[in-house]
Amino acid sequence: MSGDPVVFLDRDGTIIVERDYLSDPAGVALEVGAARGLRALSAAGFRLVVLTNQSGIARGYFDLAAAEAVNRRVADLLAGRGVAIDGWYVCPHAPSDGCGCRKPRPGLAHRAAAELGLALAGSWVVGDKRSDVELADAIGASGILVASGHGAQHVAWARAHGRPVVRDLAEAADLIGSARAGS
Repeated sequence: MSGDPVVFLDRDGTIIVERDYLSDPAGVALEVGAARGLRALSAAGFRLVVLTNQSGIARGYFDLAAAEAVNRRVADLLAGRGVAIDGWYVCPHAPSDGCGCRKPRPGLAHRAAAELGLALAGSWVVGDKRSDVELADAIGASGILVASGHGAQHVAWARAHGRPVVRDLAEAADLIGSARAGS
């Protein structure tokens, strides 16, 4: 599929500080380096799309409206720092539901690509879990693990599988920029 280059981003533990089952916008805090990294990616011509698993919806901890309120708070904080997110995609299912949209399955990425005119080839996925990096494999993208959030739990796996590990989104942006310059 042709289209704009994209960086698919995890939300919790990548863009914002991990708070298990976050449903209150007042609990949103940006991760260190998040706004700087996202500004750099945007300036380099990448579209920015958030793909987030929110199983708290299926578990009955909160509803989709609460997840969307958190997303709006994240968007507002980022906008105040010069960052615009091109699309927000939420999987509301539990891990046991077997849906096609829960990362690492590619449903949300394919939907975003179709709706926003994005190119999956040459795209990137950045997140703090193995499932984020495995999503990259599922869509033919390059995956980067950030060590923030739950990332520390997945560093050994990522390194054993030759996947890059970075401290935060600012380092991820540097790595993506270096890879793009080298191609």
